[in-house]
Parts: sequence; C-alpha cells; structure tokens
Amino acid sequence: MKDFWYELKHVCKQSGARYGILHTPHGDVETPMFMPVGTLATVKGIAPEMLKEMGSQVILSNTYHLWLRPGEDIVAKAGGLHKFMNWDKPILTDSGGFQVFSLAGLRKIKEEGVHFNSHIDGRKIFMGPEESMQIQSNLASTIAMAFDECPPHPATREYMQNSVDRTTRWLRRCKAEMERLNALPDTINKEQMLFGIDQGGTFEDIRINHARAIRELDLDGYAIGGLAVGETHEQMYHILDVTVPELPQDKPIYLMGVGTPQNILEAVERGVDFFDCVYPARNGRHGHAYTNHGKMNLQNKKYELDDRPIEVGCGCPACRHYSRAYIRHLLKAKEMLGLRLLVLHNLYFYNTMMEEIREAIETGTFSEYKKNKLARMEAGLDE
Repeated sequence: MKDFWYELKHVCKQSGARYGILHTPHGDVETPMFMPVGTLATVKGIAPEMLKEMGSQVILSNTYHLWLRPGEDIVAKAGGLHKFMNWDKPILTDSGGFQVFSLAGLRKIKEEGVHFNSHIDGRKIFMGPEESMQIQSNLASTIAMAFDECPPHPATREYMQNSVDRTTRWLRRCKAEMERLNALPDTINKEQMLFGIDQGGTFEDIRINHARAIRELDLDGYAIGGLAVGETHEQMYHILDVTVPELPQDKPIYLMGVGTPQNILEAVERGVDFFDCVYPARNGRHGHAYTNHGKMNLQNKKYELDDRPIEVGCGCPACRHYSRAYIRHLLKAKEMLGLRLLVLHNLYFYNTMMEEIREAIETGTFSEYKKNKLARMEAGLDE
C-alpha cells in the first residue's frame, strides 16, 4: 500500500470549500494550505526551522533553478532535497514549466521538450518531460509536478489548443517516466507523487476538455496552472468555477502561483486545497506587511514614532518583540533584519489565515468567516 493518500474530511455545505489531510511519506498536510516559495531550496533569508515556527507545512522548490545550481546530482549525492536543506516535512517541486513562460525570450518549444539558453551563462540546455522527471527524482521531493507549458496571456485560441494538446502528451510521458523511476532500486524516494496540470488560459471549453482528459490518468493530485499571468481576478474565478468541478474530487487540487489573501479566500470557496505565491516573502522584502486590516507599507513616515506591533495580537516574532517604528528604522537603514522580520510576519499571517480557514470549514462557518475577513481587510481600519 502506498504511504500517501488524500483524506477528504469535510466539505462546507454553504460552498465548495474542503478540509482534508494529505498523507505523505514525509508527514501529513492539512488542507487548505499555503506553500512558501523556496526556489533555490530556501525562502530568501529564512532558515527552514523558522518556517516551521511560522506554521509552514510544505515548501515549494524549483526544478529548473536547482538543475542549474547546484545541480540535481549534487542534491542526490546529499541524499535528496530534504537532507540537503534540513527539512523533514513535504516538499513540492515545480517542474520547470513556469520557466517556459517566464524565460520566453531564452527558449524554443519543440515536441520533444524545450531548448533553453541558460539565464546564468547562456549555454544551451534541454529539458523535456523525461528530463524533468529525472531531475525531480534526484531531488527526491514529495510531490513532483508534471512538465508543461504555461502559455502566455493573451494567446490565440489556436496557440492555446496546440499548447494544451502538447501538454497532455507530455503528461503521459511524465507519468510513464515517473513509474519507471520509482521502480528503480537506487531511487531515493520511490513513492514520489505526480500532479498533473490543467491549462487553457481563459478559454472555458479548452480548460474543461483538458481537465476531463487529464483526470483519466488517475494521478496523485491535480493543479490548475496558467492563471495569475495577466487575466483579471473575475476571469480567474470564472475559470475556477468551470474547471474545479471537472477534476477528481477525491484528489488534492492546487492553484499554482496564487495569490493574495483575497484570491485564496475566493479559491478556497471554489474547492481549491493548495496554494503557493511569492507575495508574502517578496512584499515583505519590499517593506510591506499583510494584516487583518489590509496591506501596510512600513516605510511610510506615519510609522516613524509608532510603538505598536505591526498587528496587535499577532504571534509572529516581529509582532511579539518589535514596534512599527523600529522595523521602519531597519528598513530605512537597509538593515537585513527589517526584511527578515516582515517576511516572517507575512508567512505567519498567511499560515494563520489558512488555520482559520480550516477551522471555519470544519465548523460550517466558512462563508461567514470569508465575508468578515474580506470586509475587515477592505475597511482598512488600523486598530
């Protein structure tokens, strides 16, 4: 019997919000949950043990970037990503598919895969479905994402359909390669999970048809990719409305690269379980803090003499020990501590919100919780 399965514990009667537990060889994960982005096996400036203290259950790392630095062979010789970075909870690795989008000027897409020019030194490199699975197997992450193309927005219907059809063919190759790798005697994690990715931009019918095609492959989980790339929030929510019901309801559903607290609340209501986004860490490094009364810019002069914590009642290290005035001083003086404190605060805020969401789903009060949470953030009352 496999050491992983998704246990759906409760579905909100007022909405599609779900509370579940994903059982994995690296521990259980309560969903809905948020993953901090540790592209190069680190959330910039934050030690893994601090992520645990902030409530993080899973870290997301990036296959493409770790392939180039330090190289998946180095990580494999260290015993896999968990040992390499001293993290004993689950790790999800993105496949490199997003780099097909973000490094569009440095790559060519072919049926066999993608030819890149390295963003580091310009050398020619190649990644296809098999290579992505091999790299992720060497990284030994808990969950591997299938190699896909994240199409640009906007794109023509013809481009989108051709891209999605190729992504489906790549997914079949990913599944076959992962099954082969997991059966090898020297594979570090022989129970690596594979999530497929639904694509289709904002074309409703392409999204639905792709979801129906990939659900037939009976994968360990399913993601919705290619959103938060330029479409409106309303378009994103509509795509979730039509796509989520087409994915297997007994498997975890992951919305890739999303998003703001508001985005997360809307997506949870539509049945999404996993989230990741650079926002809490990146915005923290730019002096912004997420709070229950909205987003704050701590570099603002009005905080110069403010002796209150970022948010009264918050249990993060920044709020337990330091004032807005002190953190503002650190930011203005370009001291690294200021950035670290804000990143810790933001991750604590996101993870605490996810805990509140899970509790609200369990108690049947999610719709009321969401309404009150959004109203408070939109009101912006700094208590």
